[in-house]
Amino acid sequence: MDKKGILELKRRMTKDGCTFTKMTGCYVDGEKNKIVNIDENFLGLEEEEFYKYLEIAKKTLSGTIGNNLMEYEFPLAEEEPGGHQQSLMAIKSSQLKNEEMLESFYDMVIENYEHTGNYLILLFHDVYDVMTKTTDNNKLDESEEIFEYIICSICPVALSKPGLGYRKDENRIGTVDRDWIVGLPESGFLFPAFNNRSEDGEGVLYYSKDANAFEQLFLAQVLNCEVPLSAGSQKENFQVLVEETLGEECNYETIKNIHENLNEMIQEQKGNPEPVTIDKTEMRDLLEKSGVKEERLQDFEEHFEQAIGENTRLMAANIAETRKFEVKTPDVVVKVNPERTDLVETMEIEGKQYLVIQIDEHLEVNGISVNPETGEVQYNE
Repeated sequence: MDKKGILELKRRMTKDGCTFTKMTGCYVDGEKNKIVNIDENFLGLEEEEFYKYLEIAKKTLSGTIGNNLMEYEFPLAEEEPGGHQQSLMAIKSSQLKNEEMLESFYDMVIENYEHTGNYLILLFHDVYDVMTKTTDNNKLDESEEIFEYIICSICPVALSKPGLGYRKDENRIGTVDRDWIVGLPESGFLFPAFNNRSEDGEGVLYYSKDANAFEQLFLAQVLNCEVPLSAGSQKENFQVLVEETLGEECNYETIKNIHENLNEMIQEQKGNPEPVTIDKTEMRDLLEKSGVKEERLQDFEEHFEQAIGENTRLMAANIAETRKFEVKTPDVVVKVNPERTDLVETMEIEGKQYLVIQIDEHLEVNGISVNPETGEVQYNE
């Protein structure tokens, strides 16, 4: 899914635009016991509840594609009878009305969702009448297809913080009762995926509040998708790949070139709703363009497959530093505008390596203006 498709679904999640037909759920305690089930006609909810639940559904489609929103394809075997994809398709087609299917789904989530404390499993069902659009994106009063889907949101439930408040029955300030409060989702998914304004039954969009802490057991057992590299793991593995490929020739200039070329790739695709991804061949080309010598690239494919995975594509935004450029020694940290890396270079002086920073007109030390030529403090007249 791309950003455009996700936004199309989210824009409908308003009081007037929402068409959710049903919402079901299961409240689970910290011992994995089911406490209560939910079965509601969504559009019949009280207004305050309506907005709170709608916020949860909307949050499950929020974030950055390739970071905390990841689309996965089901293995072909899962599309056979009894497969996970087929089970989700059956739940969707039942419009959340088959209690046996729902209980089986809840049991599977409870068994494989790793969470300390209470939580709430929610399922939303919707039918979206996808309107035809003209080439200039104007809608026509004509249905293109029906997109039926479900959203699953898993929300933590925690005790409110202790505090003081006004106790009306006693007309005084005193301690207030603590309540169990449903928080915004930490995990969830949309099924099926919505690609090119159409149903894609082979895909599922997974959401994680923490881009570096995917629910791996949940992904493997409930959705049966290949467990992915998180955003943080992608960056760490990319750094290992570069260090192993360059070896002793991993120098400042080459890393600076990689940084600049990565950011250039992202800028060139800025208007594209699809995130920029890099495969093994494209990564090799990037390193070669950045000045890595041919002899250092001889074992690149082996390094890539070990660090990243043979057919894995990395998200450029996960491995690039678009907002900072940092140079660090054990005692010094230098942060540079990522667009002005030309101001910093390395230089050998009397046999020692130095980091040289070009100073233009202004220099500050701990917030104090200093004359860049003499090093003397400058006073404002």
